[in-house]
Amino acid sequence: MSDAQGLVQFMTALGEIARGALSPSILPVWQRHILNARDPPKATFAHREYDVVPDTKNTLIPLGNMVQRSFFFGPHELAALRKHMPSHTRPYSTFEMLTACLWRCRTIAISPDAEEEVRMICVVNARGKFNPLIPEGFYGNAFAIPVAISTAEKLCKNPLGYALELVKQAKREVTMEYMRSLADFMVTNGRPQFAVVRAYVVSDLRRAGFRDVDFGWGKPVYGGPAEAGAGGIPWLASFYIPNKNSKGEDGILVPVCLDEPAMKKFVVKIEKLISNESSVDSETPVKSKVIKSAL
Repeated sequence: MSDAQGLVQFMTALGEIARGALSPSILPVWQRHILNARDPPKATFAHREYDVVPDTKNTLIPLGNMVQRSFFFGPHELAALRKHMPSHTRPYSTFEMLTACLWRCRTIAISPDAEEEVRMICVVNARGKFNPLIPEGFYGNAFAIPVAISTAEKLCKNPLGYALELVKQAKREVTMEYMRSLADFMVTNGRPQFAVVRAYVVSDLRRAGFRDVDFGWGKPVYGGPAEAGAGGIPWLASFYIPNKNSKGEDGILVPVCLDEPAMKKFVVKIEKLISNESSVDSETPVKSKVIKSAL
């Protein structure tokens, strides 16, 4: 019904009324026509996040023996990850760096066949991508889910810079034309489900504002999702949630869900990265071309 920004706006409004306000400071608006497709609709991007990907090898992770675990990335951990990033990939954001690391480590952990495609889908806020702009007070969904695609072999055997460039490219694609193309694509293709086979979805909630909601008892100690997952699929998605560790350091809490054997491998890979025991960039690169989604 709404994206994270819309949900926080709704919760904030409830908090204001609970504290005695007669009406919320930001009134809800509809204006969904801003998101309408063009007439006639004309998709100008491939939108491969909506590819039909058959699970021919039954690679969807079984739900019987799943493990939920949260990982904290504070100043020390993020600094360690940066040491694995080649200089030619700068500039990059913390989101892009962390997503590249998690996607690669997770793919190694679940061990898909070398030639199979794996996908990283990032949730990108599109509220500033429209003209006219989506107004303050809009409660609905206004985001895109661009995808980075690689074969498992290339993602796992190339240095981390390879994954980082794919993530950066996916985010860069979300422009106003991309959003218009997405609306047109949805209309002409019957609102398809995005591909979940060998996919990993990452959503950054650090600036959503969950920790600022106040129902009259003060701001929460924690605000955000309780665990990993999306749409009833626990292994599909992770969230970047602002939090503090036991030392009081600000950082990013990332819930992850995998089956037990994969989780053990994932933990080993993550701990190896943040302990600086190895240099990922010393691995032998696998030649590849960056996948373009624009037509």
